[in-house]
Amino acid sequence: MPDLQKLYDAILNGDNKAAASITKEALAQAVEPMDLVNKYMIPAMDEVGRRFESEDCFVPELLLSARAMKGSLELIRPLLAARGTEPAGRVAIGTVQGDLHDIGKNLVASMLEGGGFEVVDLGADVSPEKFIAAIQSRRIDVVALSALLTVTMPTMKTTIEALTLAGVRQKVKVIVGGAPVTKEYAKQIGADGFAENAISAVSLVRKMLAEQPVA
Repeated sequence: MPDLQKLYDAILNGDNKAAASITKEALAQAVEPMDLVNKYMIPAMDEVGRRFESEDCFVPELLLSARAMKGSLELIRPLLAARGTEPAGRVAIGTVQGDLHDIGKNLVASMLEGGGFEVVDLGADVSPEKFIAAIQSRRIDVVALSALLTVTMPTMKTTIEALTLAGVRQKVKVIVGGAPVTKEYAKQIGADGFAENAISAVSLVRKMLAEQPVA
């Protein structure tokens, strides 16, 4: 039996190769996949998030840990899908139409995956129609809208309005974020929540789905 604490350590330290190797060994020895996720992988990412918030680590370390987590998840996810195991939730994320910035969005997507969520990354310059299509086809629980430019912030409101017109707004929670976005603006445009960074986005999504799971 592999020392599974080493999986926790590998993800915490951003060691992609070690994380994948330990995961493969554990799966080969019939370790329960969800035990790997819930007991070692998610706690490791939670600790990375804690360190980030206390400024004991920074974005590069965060990205390395997220990459290690993602590598292990790629080995586990097909096994979970085969047995019909549902993720903690499904999040469709994208930078709104007219905005090509994606670094912050990518970090949020990685941290959400590290938190146990299935992420549908729609990329940058995403039209309202693409968000609507994702909701209709992928059983999305949360839509995450990103904007890095002040001039594209109004597109967040346009997107939320489009979800309402398409009859899918009530099916999802909508969160927003990005450098120029504020909590007050989120309320103003009818979003359900605001996240100031990748760590708070994970906490926010967890809280939303725990309080009021979306059908």
